[in-house]
Formats: sequence, structure tokens, C-alpha cells
Amino acid sequence: MAQIKSKEQYDAIMARIDELFFATDENTPKEDKRLLELDVLSAMVEEYEQEHFPIQTPSLSDTILARMNERNYTQKELASLLGISAPRLCDIIGGKKTPTYDQARIISKKLEIDPAIVLAL
Repeated sequence: MAQIKSKEQYDAIMARIDELFFATDENTPKEDKRLLELDVLSAMVEEYEQEHFPIQTPSLSDTILARMNERNYTQKELASLLGISAPRLCDIIGGKKTPTYDQARIISKKLEIDPAIVLAL
């Protein structure tokens, strides 16, 4: 399969994908040339983005802060919910300390965070 070799090619292909996306819908036959072109271009973009814009696993700190924001918890409220002292939670969020196994399990369960993120795997 052809590869995208520059940002300019990427931008041009993304513009074409936009055109094709709005020119097709769920009623478009699977063998329609526009849909086939859309599939090929999408695969090329996916390959390019994986190489040039990889998505990295978020840090535990970022994830905890996001959950605090989503659920409108203060750090003190979150510490109480998790059964962790506020200073210990501050150290975990600040990256100065890592949670113990039991703390990691509680953080993962109560905040619905993937254990791999909590354990930094």
C-alpha cells in the first residue's frame, strides 16, 4: 500500500477524506468507488498517525486530576474517598511517590482507572 510521506500529503488526504465522508452515508453500497477510496485513504492516514502522532498512555497524575475535575472532588474529598491521607495523595499526584499495591487497587476501583495506568505498566 502507498504511504503518506509528508505533512502536505497528509493534509491533502484529510481534505479528501472530509469530502468523501460527506458524500457517502449508511445507504451507500459497499462497492461504491467513493466508499472504497475512503477505506484506502483512512488506512493510509491511520498508519501515518500511528507513526507521527502516537497516543501515549496518560500518566496516573493526569488521570487522577481528570477524575477529580469530572466528579468535582477537592483533593481532600478525594483523599477521604480513597482512604489515603491528603499529603500522601498530594505526593502521588505530584509524582513524588507511587501508590502501594492496596492504594493502587482502591484508586483503580473507585476512580474507574485502568490498572495499567495506576501501576504504570
